[in-house]
Amino acid sequence: MSNQDTEFDEALRKHGILPPREPTPPTPSPPLSPTLDDILEELTSTELRELGEDVQDDAVERQIAQRRAQLIVKERLDARRTHFGTVIPIGRDDYTREVTEASKQDEPGDSEARGTRVVCFLYKDGILRSDRTHIHVRALATRHPRTKFVSIVGDKCIPNLPDSRVPMFIVYRKGQIVTQIVAWGSDRERKLEELEGLLIASGAIIPSEKKPLDLNDDQDEESDEDFSQTGSKSNWASYSTKSVRNSSNPHDSGSDFDL
Repeated sequence: MSNQDTEFDEALRKHGILPPREPTPPTPSPPLSPTLDDILEELTSTELRELGEDVQDDAVERQIAQRRAQLIVKERLDARRTHFGTVIPIGRDDYTREVTEASKQDEPGDSEARGTRVVCFLYKDGILRSDRTHIHVRALATRHPRTKFVSIVGDKCIPNLPDSRVPMFIVYRKGQIVTQIVAWGSDRERKLEELEGLLIASGAIIPSEKKPLDLNDDQDEESDEDFSQTGSKSNWASYSTKSVRNSSNPHDSGSDFDL
């Protein structure tokens, strides 16, 4: 049906027999075309190379080459940073080398020299909450390959460690213990996302780009007081840094590790 008025319709409208004609809605503006920069941001280095071989414009070719060079540098740096990805079993004699000293190593490209995030997981086979947490730890190690995850049987790391204290986490950075998490999941069964959120809040891992969380990277330097406002021992089992203060090895004879 035509949307145009006939002469008869116009006459009827003129005399008020038909209601006034509704204005024709404006035609929506077409969406803005993506810029060349927008397009290049979405392409891989291989796609950029192939595109650069096809274009005839020298200026566009230079822009593509520049974007590809930047992307290759970023990919190489990311590859050097993400070199863990698994849980490394260690023994007591490996602790200093694999944990304390490893945490002093700066990541490639880190101009602030912040060291490596190291999460030491103390466990005991046969304890249900420990076995469940071990599964979560393996998943997190894969998801966050920039953090080094190591595992050790609890009483092999700390002599006479009570079963009630496992599973346990000790987080290191720059050769120092920054977080102690004791008896994780002893109050109730805990989900992977809960452990991930706690480790992000403590600075042990950074949020995954593919799976954003409600916590930001700038929480890496979050203080104990800041964390106490967002979590509690009742919510997170036992979360403490006071008991490990300046000890770089929890099994050293001079340690003030709270057991």
